[in-house]
Amino acid sequence: MIQINDKQFELFLTKEQIQDKVSKVAARLNDDYADKSVLVIVILNGSFMFASDLIKQLKFDNEVSFVKLQSYNDFSSLGNVLELIGLNTDVEGKDVVVIDDIVDTGITINSMLHKLHKKNVGSVNVCSLLFKPDAFKGDEVPKYVGFSIPNKFVVGYGMDYNQKGRSLTEIYKLKD
Repeated sequence: MIQINDKQFELFLTKEQIQDKVSKVAARLNDDYADKSVLVIVILNGSFMFASDLIKQLKFDNEVSFVKLQSYNDFSSLGNVLELIGLNTDVEGKDVVVIDDIVDTGITINSMLHKLHKKNVGSVNVCSLLFKPDAFKGDEVPKYVGFSIPNKFVVGYGMDYNQKGRSLTEIYKLKD
């Protein structure tokens, strides 16, 4: 059990479980993109740990770019996506993999995919460590998913509660 600000969280996924799943996702990506050159777009802030561990295991030719999007404040969705740092890389005709920490409602990823399709990407797939199928209202389910989880609030391994908890090496869920 840990305390972050005014909330209590309990262990949900250990660092060993996370690293095992990161390796499995990397293996799938390596198989699917073995002979391709790929632009990897990392959505900040939450996915920085997942992206770092994942990208170190990629064996195909890749370049990495970052965007910073915000669709949540505290526990609630803003209902729209704020682009705090935009994409500054040409994506036309490129194979793209978007890395996100968690896909829940799908608002953030929908916005990102819409922008990429407008810029005529060659192909685009989403890779997310966590996916909440019960919360998802998006158009495109992520192709590469580490864990499908219940619709619970989680922190750790890059994900935060009011900017706290990102540095935890394990993932914790809000205590009921």
